[in-house]
Amino acid sequence: MVSAPLQGGLIGQASVLAGRQLSAMELADRTLRCIDASQATLNAFRLVRYEAALDEAAEADRRLAAGERLPLLGVPIAVKDDMDVAGEPTALGCPGTATRKKYDSECVRRLRAAGAVIVGKTNTPELAQWPFTEGTAFGAVRNPWNLGHTPGGSSGGSAAAVAAGLVTAALGSDGAGSIRIPAAWTHLVGIKPQRGRISTWPDPESFYGLTVAGPLARTVADAALLLDAVAGNHPADRHRIAPQRMLRAADRDPGRLRVAVSLRSAYAVTPAPLDREARDATLRMAETLARLGHEVEEADPRYGLIGPAQLPRAMAGIRDKAEEAPDLGLLDPRTKRNIALGRLLGSRALRWARAAEGPLQRRVGAIFDRFDVVLTPTTARPAPRVGATAGLSSSRTNRAVIAACPYAWPWNVLGWPAISVPAGFTGRGLPLGAQLLGPACSEPLLISLAAQLEDELRWHQRWPNP
Repeated sequence: MVSAPLQGGLIGQASVLAGRQLSAMELADRTLRCIDASQATLNAFRLVRYEAALDEAAEADRRLAAGERLPLLGVPIAVKDDMDVAGEPTALGCPGTATRKKYDSECVRRLRAAGAVIVGKTNTPELAQWPFTEGTAFGAVRNPWNLGHTPGGSSGGSAAAVAAGLVTAALGSDGAGSIRIPAAWTHLVGIKPQRGRISTWPDPESFYGLTVAGPLARTVADAALLLDAVAGNHPADRHRIAPQRMLRAADRDPGRLRVAVSLRSAYAVTPAPLDREARDATLRMAETLARLGHEVEEADPRYGLIGPAQLPRAMAGIRDKAEEAPDLGLLDPRTKRNIALGRLLGSRALRWARAAEGPLQRRVGAIFDRFDVVLTPTTARPAPRVGATAGLSSSRTNRAVIAACPYAWPWNVLGWPAISVPAGFTGRGLPLGAQLLGPACSEPLLISLAAQLEDELRWHQRWPNP
């Protein structure tokens, strides 16, 4: 492992740059050197923008010298390789040669507007479909806390980069837990915002409304700052919501909240028993909340038949995204199987799945008549070893995924916000996470509560061993 370029956090780096204590060129150079030195072990990046990032940093220095101030001016940021960066390919984790994009995704455009220096694109599994980040196109991304284990996925490259301190924050995307799962397995804060909070353009929506972009960071305030920087809509977005400011929520007392602790996951065909250490970590988080003065009680959301409302949308999304893959013939057989399933399920199943969303929101949302927040494990198990699913069939891979990660995906169906926060470690030193779930547009409340937990638990002070 290599040393981090500057362990000041996203807010700290922005402050140092604004105070001219360090130049953006110096910070970018340190960051790029650390990324380069890490690639042989972590393999977090699919593409590193060496020359382009230094050019952007030089421009940031000129703007800083002229007195310009922006939230992220000169700060290095990484983005997941399912987001378009003008002049770079978007490979979507797939093998083959992808064409270079002419335009930024809207969230990347907003990153640039906030002054960020985009240092690279992070690895993701094929079509961002699995909670591990491995593939024939790029190999395996490894967890900074234990190189024998995955950082999770599908935003595994972004999580590994932040956990190792290569960048202070990164963007990921979350269609079934793909921000929260790697956040849990790498000791980070990961926010899945409300659907419509961050633009999905050039797609009017992503994976039929399941997938949203969001931040990964070491602290709640850093994640909130990045969320503020990229939030907003493109005129052609299908989902649009009123803006809210997130960073100020990180400094706000959440008040005394009613918190439901739920260890039961939504029904799935594959059983998903909860690992004892993951269970104990969530219960310790519940005890911390009670110690902070919140009213904590065991209660479960009424999920009902939420699984059938997720599968057709996920498989149709994979089917559609496959059209952007550089070479369909080179895809993993499991990906090809999921593409075929997306075609088989067809438009009728997709229409039913979308129509079911409203009734499910009312059914699951009834828990918020009694509680403000729901606390659950982020995953049912700690991070598996690298290669744990290699060679498995599509069905066996999907069963392994469901068994390890049954808690995150229902909130993608509902479209509501969620935050995964660090919840301690296993006896073998692997990170665990717990997630805070809220109703529609409740990010400020979740951020305030997560920040209160961070002040108490000080998770950001613990780093992987160098």
